[in-house]
This record gives sequence, C-alpha cells and structure tokens, in this order.
Amino acid sequence: MIVDLPDTNVSKISKALVSVREEGGAVALGRVLTLIIVSHRDVDEEAIEAANDASREHPMRVIVLIEKDPDAAPRLDAQIRVGGDAGASEVIVLHAAGAAGSNSESLVTGLLLPDAPVVAWWPGDTPPVPSRTAIGRIAQRRITDAATQPDPHAWVNGLGTLYSPGDTDLAWTRLTRWREQLAAVLDQPPYETITAVEVRGGATSPSTPLLAAWLRLQLDAPVTWSYLDEDEWSEGIKSVRLSRAGGDILLSRPEPALAVLTQPGQPSHDLAFPRRSLRECLAEELRRLDPDLLYGRVITQGCALLDEA
Repeated sequence: MIVDLPDTNVSKISKALVSVREEGGAVALGRVLTLIIVSHRDVDEEAIEAANDASREHPMRVIVLIEKDPDAAPRLDAQIRVGGDAGASEVIVLHAAGAAGSNSESLVTGLLLPDAPVVAWWPGDTPPVPSRTAIGRIAQRRITDAATQPDPHAWVNGLGTLYSPGDTDLAWTRLTRWREQLAAVLDQPPYETITAVEVRGGATSPSTPLLAAWLRLQLDAPVTWSYLDEDEWSEGIKSVRLSRAGGDILLSRPEPALAVLTQPGQPSHDLAFPRRSLRECLAEELRRLDPDLLYGRVITQGCALLDEA
C-alpha cells in the first residue's frame, strides 16, 4: 500500500500512519529500530529496496529524508509505504524543500519509533563529518559508503580523522568474508609467524587499504598493498598473500565470484566468494547497534601503522 501526502507536515504524517495501520491491518509491533536514509537527490530506490530486504531480518521503520533545493519555496511532501511495498518495514519518504528542510532533526523526531535505536545511513552524498550533523547526533550508528563518494580513496584516507564511536563504512563491511577466511586459515597448524603480507585490489576498491590496515594491526607484520590496473582487475580485493617460513598462503580471486586458497603441502581449494550485495552489507551492520570498536581501531591505529611503513 502506498499513500501520498502532498504539501503536508509531520503531524499529518503521524496521523496518516495510524490510519494506515488501523485500516490496512499493518502494525508497528516488533519494530526494533528506526533507519534514517539521508539523500540530496531523488528517491534512491536501490537503497530503499536494500532496507526493505534487510527489514525481513530486522523489522524497522525506514525514514527516507530527501533534502532538496534550500532556496526553493518551503514545502514538505511525503509518501507512506506499508505491506508488500515495504517488506517487513514501514517506509516514510520525505521530500523537504526550502525552509521545510532546514531543520532535519525536527522533521524526523516526531516519526521515530519510541524507545528504539536510531541508525542513519548516507547511501550517496555524505557530509564531511556525519556524526556532527543533525541526523548523525541522534543516531547510535552512522553508516557511510566509500564506494559512492566522488573520490573513494580520499574518503577512506580521511576516515580515521573523522571517526566517532558508532561510525562505520560499507567498504569495511564488504571485507567480512575475507577476514573470516583469513582468520580461519591462521587458526590451523602450522602456527608459524607471518613475516610479510601483500594485499592487491582493483583500482576502484576502497576496501583494499582497510583490509591491509586490519592485517597490519592483527598480525604486527610488514604489509604492502597496491591497486591493479582496471583492465587487470576491475573492483574489490584481488588477492592476499601471507608469507611465513614454511611457505606462502595465497587467497586469490581468478574471477569475481570465486576464490582459490593455496597453502604449502595442501591441495588448492575453490571457495565461493561472490561480491556482497548492498542488502547483505546493510543487514550485517544492523545486527549490532553498539560501536564497532575493531573498525575504529583499524581506521585510526591500523591505517596509521600502514602510513609509517
């Protein structure tokens, strides 16, 4: 069900939500959080679809705040989506123009679920310091995505200086499978010291330096990392090589959805390694609503150790 509310206000939107639930049988019981998606462009349907999919694991209310031309005449248009059009969530899309969008916190405060955590997500254009924005200050978690920034590598380089507990970036989330697999390998004998690490990734991969920083922090070994030419590898991590006295461990992707693990004295293993979807990454970040302390250490301490090398 989709309900359009042109030229409205927050009070009317709240009343419309109650009416929709009463008439359509949709209820807000069981919602565990409010997700605020902040955008400065038209409706990002890919982000809403990812939130709807993630809501099947984390039932929530989704508020999409689209801040339009601040010089335009003040106006607030809204759309409510429930039922099949919103997965297991309620979606409220707000188009705020002119003075109506000048105080984003007041726009969303009356629509937040009571006594529920707030997560803010900037799927595209992102403020320089999300934690200092009106929306960022009311959120327990703040999600950004280096891959959508105009200069992804510059964004990653600045994460450590911008960091506030509760921040995270999907460039880090996309590394979960790599981190799990590498940790599993090192948990097996022989337990030899890693003497050197090499990480290679595609030219458009902001995750490459984050993986290198994590390995530098965890292994306390020299780490080198590099970007490959786009014609050699287009995006994401290409390979990780861990060197030790008994021989090298190599985890490498010959193609985007497949990785090959090579270890001394063992047959090679093919591993399913598809690129993680936006829905998977968002759902993972919504599983924890406390600060990701490891991420904080990686972008502050780990990246600093890489820079010193």
